[in-house]
Amino acid sequence: MFYKDKPEDGKDGRFTSIEAKITEEELPAEPAADSKYAWIVTLGSFFLLMVAVGTTNSYGVYLQEYQNVFPTTPKSTLTWIGSLQFGGMCFFGVFAGVLVERFDSRWVILSGCVFSGAALLIASACTSPAPLIITQGILFGASGSCILIPTISMPSQWTEKYRALATGLAVAGGSIGGLWMSFASRAMMTDLGYQWSLRINGLLIIGVGLMFSPLMRKRMEVPKRDKIIDLASLTNIKFVILFFASMFAAGGYFAPYYYMPPYVETVLKESDSWGANISSILNAGSIVGRVAIGFTADYIGPLNALLLSSAISTIAILVIWLPFKSLGALIVSAVIFGFCSGSLVSLIPVITANLFGIKRLSSNIGLLFISYTIGSFICSPVAGSLLDKYGHGTDYTWTIVYAGLFFGVASILLLILRVSVDRHLLKTI
Repeated sequence: MFYKDKPEDGKDGRFTSIEAKITEEELPAEPAADSKYAWIVTLGSFFLLMVAVGTTNSYGVYLQEYQNVFPTTPKSTLTWIGSLQFGGMCFFGVFAGVLVERFDSRWVILSGCVFSGAALLIASACTSPAPLIITQGILFGASGSCILIPTISMPSQWTEKYRALATGLAVAGGSIGGLWMSFASRAMMTDLGYQWSLRINGLLIIGVGLMFSPLMRKRMEVPKRDKIIDLASLTNIKFVILFFASMFAAGGYFAPYYYMPPYVETVLKESDSWGANISSILNAGSIVGRVAIGFTADYIGPLNALLLSSAISTIAILVIWLPFKSLGALIVSAVIFGFCSGSLVSLIPVITANLFGIKRLSSNIGLLFISYTIGSFICSPVAGSLLDKYGHGTDYTWTIVYAGLFFGVASILLLILRVSVDRHLLKTI
């Protein structure tokens, strides 16, 4: 169905060369791409993302707990903690990308693990929402950027033939982390309280960082630039379209993770354990989806795969979750959304590498991830405000519509990008 360009200069033709085609002159003779060490780097990325992104993916369980601990605090305020976690990772990612280019990536990642773990340890001493926003939200997010950006970009540096698969395997760690950390956090909160859950989570991140950060060596050194932050990529119209598509997709991405767990208890009147169940279903679907879609993207093209995934995610929210107020429909929506939406995280680095090259990949990803920050800030907290103001805390209709529209706009922008790259829609891009 999808077809590829004929191979050029010894290439296997798996991807169409676009604008920033990677030439042999750009790559050092050693170490070679697709070596055994590439999979060691992928393994390290997997475990580091498991604890870092897994923490943000399991925040829906904390949100559920905080609504009970701080009953007079608006849901939109409590949502800011989760938004600032991932939003901070993405916003400060542009600086993390510069650090990775200028310093040893292993020390950058280890520093991120130590400081983000310490942020959760400090948060465990907080007894009100405001300090939690600063510690569990801002401090964790800023420190976590030094984990997220290098670990999510390195599989693309070390691989060529199976770039999408390697990146999919790495970012699947975040979903696996969200899966088991949702259950673990719920159990710890029930038995020990949310403070001890935060402490154990923080110590886990530090421990994993000490174990795996020594593996995360850069494949190539990049010449230093005069500018600390180079915004030249924003003059490329394709990069700008990808930036805004990522912004809208990120805006819709976290709403189901944040609002499906309390929805199942508030609207469907199920037990609070179902909040953790739904969070885990989302993450389980994402585990399978990131690997399966990554594997598929190596054959149909990552941009094609992301476009299809975004469109199906929109359907999961607006066609399945919105109209059917039943546990079965919610589970189906969670499975489909989890499976498809995870490609937002796994395929963006691959698309960036294919369209704009790998020499400045960390910086470009850091710049692109600012769009994730904007998206998470303008969607999830606003969705919480819609729930408080128009839904009175129990009617999620406008919250669901708002999240679904974000993914719908992202799908349209990805289609525009796809056509701007090549009008032949069946070509592997």
